[in-house]
Amino acid sequence: MITIIDYGTGNLKSIRNGFLKVGEEVKITNNISEIEKAEALVLPGVGAFGLAMKNLEGYEAVIHQHINDGKPFLGVCLGLQLLFTESQESEGIKGLDVFRGEVARLPKGLKIPHMGWNDLNIRGTCPIFEGIDNDYVYFVHSYYVKPEDPDIIAATVDYGIEVTAAVCHDNVFATQFHPEKSGEVGLEILRNFVKHAD
Repeated sequence: MITIIDYGTGNLKSIRNGFLKVGEEVKITNNISEIEKAEALVLPGVGAFGLAMKNLEGYEAVIHQHINDGKPFLGVCLGLQLLFTESQESEGIKGLDVFRGEVARLPKGLKIPHMGWNDLNIRGTCPIFEGIDNDYVYFVHSYYVKPEDPDIIAATVDYGIEVTAAVCHDNVFATQFHPEKSGEVGLEILRNFVKHAD
């Protein structure tokens, strides 16, 4: 069973449908006690960093506890960015700080937002990329994460600059791209997360 956190922002239906397509049961909830009991958590997100963190007030402790307990966790798009310390988009507002680093705006001169298909450059061995080559996945974002620890970077894309496309550390996985909108490759990534969660 995959539990998706409903905190008033995010691509809830599409991410739910992605997991349903790979045969997994899904629960969408904003109930803290249900989130505490979750076997595997997904933090989706579309929109502004500051508003998302405001909406997550009261959820931070349960998210950190889930991660500290070693349970599988997946962040998607803004859900990746929220895992970091802070964002240039909303200065003065702290992120979840699961990973040290900042979220920066894509540089001027690049087409913003970065929208469309781009091919992954996979680094190392991350369980959610099992069986995935440097395939194309779907992006929509104007900001990107800059981890302090380069070892957590599981995939990058070339968008005029090198952009972190995914991070992977122990039981925490997160993607800047939308696996649920990335065709069969994206479904395979969700399938791998489910397999890791079982």
